[in-house]
Order: sequence, then structure tokens, then C-alpha cells
Amino acid sequence: MMYEYLLYFGVTLFFSTFFAMGGVGSAVALVSVFPMLGQSFELSRALALFVNTSSTLSASVMNFYRGVLDFKFVLPLVLSILIFTPIGAYFSQYVDHKILMWMLIVFLLVSATLMLFYKKEAKAQYTKRWILYLLGAVVGTISGMLGVGGGALLMSLLILLGFDAKKAAYGVSFIIPFSSFGAFVTYLQFVKMDWILLADVTVAALIGGYLGEKIMHFKLSQSQIKKLIGLVLYLIATKMILKLVTS
Repeated sequence: MMYEYLLYFGVTLFFSTFFAMGGVGSAVALVSVFPMLGQSFELSRALALFVNTSSTLSASVMNFYRGVLDFKFVLPLVLSILIFTPIGAYFSQYVDHKILMWMLIVFLLVSATLMLFYKKEAKAQYTKRWILYLLGAVVGTISGMLGVGGGALLMSLLILLGFDAKKAAYGVSFIIPFSSFGAFVTYLQFVKMDWILLADVTVAALIGGYLGEKIMHFKLSQSQIKKLIGLVLYLIATKMILKLVTS
């Protein structure tokens, strides 16, 4: 048992450090890798959501106190994503695991493609408030079902639709920890939690986030790191596809 905790600690530390170097959360990788190590998909999603909460909470609180949030912009996203992330988490228990795994593979491929080819250019000008409610609902439902943060996806969609990139970044960083925690609490209703493992991977993720930020400050190119992360996500998705089609 001790060996397993060390294994999960090491894996979480590696991915959290690596992804923090690119300025993104590691939940999307952890929720895919934990089942490969033998963990149940339900528990993997709950663990990844709590890791996401703990690793992004400090940035959320700091942005709140720095006064950089535009609450008129953030409020529709907060309301819809806080409502729909737990709903997605709740209904995931009634969806076949293979369907969820295929949805996660699509999410990984989309995230990897955004990392590799995405350019921060608006493709439209849909800055109406109802768009924010709709985006929050869609991303929240997907994030809750798959156990991922969804921040990168939400951020990319906001910029593509013409919202200000800086305003979107502050808003997304404020929302994600609370929506992830809401989904995590929902998973606790039907997942038997291993609290030692939860503490184990949370500590590893916090250390990894700290190390990643420190390494990032050594003038490494963030765009190159994001491209590496994109390739890693492609590899994880490929391994998941091979496992699904050969099982």
C-alpha cells in the first residue's frame, strides 16, 4: 500500500510540476493517467477535481484581493458554471464508462490541439451576456462529467468569441477552483473516497505547482513548454484509444 501512495505521489508531482511550467493545471492529465495505474475512473475524477481546487485556489483569492476582476463579466460565468459543474458530476454516474472515456479522449485531443496551434485571436464578436451563461453551462457540464478543470477550454472559447483576453484570464482563474470543488463535493455522494490518497496527491500537486512556477522563472519558453504538454496529451489520448479498442 505504501508503494502505491509513493507511486501516485511521484506521478502527481511530475505532472503538476510539468504542467505548472506551462501555466496550466494538471487535472486533465491526472484524470487520464490514474485509471492507467489501476484506480477507478470515478475516484480518479474526484481526486483530479480536488487537486485542481487546491492548486488554483491561491491565484483565485489573489485576483479577488488585487481588484482585477470585472464582476459584471464574471458573474454570469460564476452562476452558470457553479450550477452546471455539480449537475455534470451527478449525471456522470448514469453514463456508461466507455462513453465518458471517449468524451475524455476528445477533450484531451481538443486541449492538445489548442496547446499546439492556438493563436490568441478573436474569430468573432459575440460579447453578449447570454453567451457567458451558455459557455458556463456547457463547459461546467463537461468539466463535471469528466473531472477536469476546463479552464483552458473556457479561456480559449472566450477569446475566440471576442472577449478581452486579460479580463477572461482573471475571470477564469477566479471561477475554476470553486466549480471544481462543487463537482468534487458532488462526487463524494457516490464515490468511496480514499482520504489518505487524496492528501497524498494534494500535497504532491501543491509541491509540483510551486516547483513548476520556480522553474518557469528561469527564462524557459512557456510556448515551447505548452507545445510539449500538447504532445504529452496526444500521447495519453493515443494510449487511452488503444486500450479502449483492444479491451
